[in-house]
Amino acid sequence: MSTQFSNQVALITGGADGIGKAIAGRLAAEGATLALFDINEDSLQRTCSEFSERGFPVRGYVVDISQETVVARSVQAVVDELGRLDIMVNSAGIVGPTSTRITDYSVDEYDRVYSVNLRGAFLMTKWAINAMKSANYGRILHLASIAGKEGNPFMAGYSSTKAGVIGLVKGVGKEYAETGITVNGIAPAVIRTAMNENTAPDQLAYMTAKIPMKRLGTVDEVASLAAWIVSPEASFTTGFIFDLSGGRATY
Repeated sequence: MSTQFSNQVALITGGADGIGKAIAGRLAAEGATLALFDINEDSLQRTCSEFSERGFPVRGYVVDISQETVVARSVQAVVDELGRLDIMVNSAGIVGPTSTRITDYSVDEYDRVYSVNLRGAFLMTKWAINAMKSANYGRILHLASIAGKEGNPFMAGYSSTKAGVIGLVKGVGKEYAETGITVNGIAPAVIRTAMNENTAPDQLAYMTAKIPMKRLGTVDEVASLAAWIVSPEASFTTGFIFDLSGGRATY
């Protein structure tokens, strides 16, 4: 395993579990110091303890990424305590209602999904760039979704907010294209995580059937791609959405 992230600080939202935890583990194994943001304090403590036992330098922060004052304060705490911010991976997200027609989709549920998936992505990008710009270097990566490109029926909140994340990546990537800060995204098909354990079986079957490989992706496959995107080697790619879809993506 390389040490390409030595002397770099990587902030991962949703870092206590699932895709975020897998990416964090991969970056730490290659030398990064970790700052994990998660709203679930118990899971966060367990993951920090696990990583510490593996010899990974890590700090955990209980953060609701939908709240700007909390995000701003927490990102500044990372810089103050760890000295810098080189990488921000935004993996926090929620699915919201599934198997639900838009006519039955409550505004409260929509706002809840939006507040994390899109508002949170906006806030994390804003404050990560604010912390990175003085060094003129940074890698920002968002976990979008194939649902944001193609639209999953009966998941209006998830599909539309993930489409918003894709627009955010493309727009902000261009804003900072003349700097050393890149902004990219990954659009996975269904990845086997705890987040989709509560997805309705017929909805999950529908999404899996659309994958030509006829299987779910793994968190390790996401982490492998993420590690390259946020590496110093990925210096000529920004504003781009990488597919990780088992052949489902058509553009």
